[in-house]
Amino acid sequence: MKILLAIDGSEYSRMAINFIVSRKTLIASKPDIEVLNVQLKPLHISSVQARRMVLSHHAEEAEKILQRARTQLRKAGLEPTGRYAVGHPAMEIAARAESNSADLLILGSHGHSALAGLLLGSVTNEVLVRTKRPMLIIRGRTGNYPDSLRVGIAIDGSRYGREAMKYVLKHMPLFGANPKLTLIHVVQSYALTVVPTIVGYTMRPLSDVQIERIQTEALERAARPVRPLLEKAGIDADEVLLVGNAGEELSRYARKKLDLLVLGSHGYGAFKAAVMGSVATRVTASCAVPLLLVR
Repeated sequence: MKILLAIDGSEYSRMAINFIVSRKTLIASKPDIEVLNVQLKPLHISSVQARRMVLSHHAEEAEKILQRARTQLRKAGLEPTGRYAVGHPAMEIAARAESNSADLLILGSHGHSALAGLLLGSVTNEVLVRTKRPMLIIRGRTGNYPDSLRVGIAIDGSRYGREAMKYVLKHMPLFGANPKLTLIHVVQSYALTVVPTIVGYTMRPLSDVQIERIQTEALERAARPVRPLLEKAGIDADEVLLVGNAGEELSRYARKKLDLLVLGSHGYGAFKAAVMGSVATRVTASCAVPLLLVR
């Protein structure tokens, strides 16, 4: 597995490193890990001598950050490579993920809301706009993770959920020796239904039996495309049905029951997604556990 770990020396980068060193099963599989630090490019440099001084400073600062990360990763049994770039962080990270053909891009994040992150120039949100590489956003926990994770995979019957499931099965060492997988589908509340009348339409309450049947059928439709993948891999997964707003319910369930949430996404840009209410954007903004976006 080829992993690109983008770091800036902050607490959030340390969270990302801590996650990687907790992956005993992944480490045993000898992943190819590259650590990347991006130094901000100065807006204007007036002379050649000043440019040399700035570039030298960038190299020294980047090496300090990279060396700390390499040391921690090597103690865990990994052999990472390191590199740095000078420029716009999101652009450089996304470009390297593409040129390196990374199977996974990992970043630590402070967790701005989608719109706030856009306005404040969140690097995480900007990277999301610029790459469709699978991206793992680490946030929420500063301590160690268990090797075998409780992993939730959001499904809705679309190809996005199927692609997310395929990714999980292809890269199982990332999730541990014996991860617990849970398929999660969210439906709206069906307390009322629209029925025709002589003068138009009216709202009529559904019985508990009717609601249960509708919800069971919805879960069945959502899970049907991914069950054959699990059966072929010989892996069992629980199935959970949640009721309410998809973004809110996924985030709430993840906070209480999961170590990591996997979400398939079509990959809207940050502003478009924020305005249109993309489930992926809402979960990205509010999820308190590591979030893996597969696009």
